[in-house]
Amino acid sequence: MVRARAIAVPDGAAAWARLGFGVDREGTRVGGVRIAFGAAELSVEADGLTCERPDGLPLVHARAPARGEAPPHANGAIVVDHVVALTDSLDRTLAALGAAGLDLRRRDGAMAFLRLGELILEVVQRDGAEPGFWGLVVVVPDLGALGPLVGDAKDAVQPGRRIATVRREVGLTTALAFMTPRPQPGAPG
Repeated sequence: MVRARAIAVPDGAAAWARLGFGVDREGTRVGGVRIAFGAAELSVEADGLTCERPDGLPLVHARAPARGEAPPHANGAIVVDHVVALTDSLDRTLAALGAAGLDLRRRDGAMAFLRLGELILEVVQRDGAEPGFWGLVVVVPDLGALGPLVGDAKDAVQPGRRIATVRREVGLTTALAFMTPRPQPGAPG
């Protein structure tokens, strides 16, 4: 099984700290995924790949496992829910991801979902889009506690979940959103 271990983002640590992430010299950890700052491009490091850069997506072999415990996050971050990739040809990109060892979980029109360990890779077909990672979504328990750097919460595509996007004025080059946890079976809601 291909499993994401790290996500490298082009942004600096200061913007992520303003959003309530606990950061240190190595970046931060959210769940079992290390997030490193100051990269040339948004990329994902994973174990279990049979080849790197499928269809040009910056999906590469993990260099080292995430070490230590995830730091406390003032925003309550629990886990990276999913990473979003764009492509101009969903069929071509899915074939390349399959050759790299990823299993297609579901396809819904111009979108497909593949598992990368604890997180999902969401691939979206968009005309004229070069294959590449676009952004990520982090799970937090309370969207209302995130403050003015995040937009208004709205219903997510996933039933029973809400999502809020980080405002442009934060200065991130990486699209980032926060989402509520998946509803638990039998939980009141």
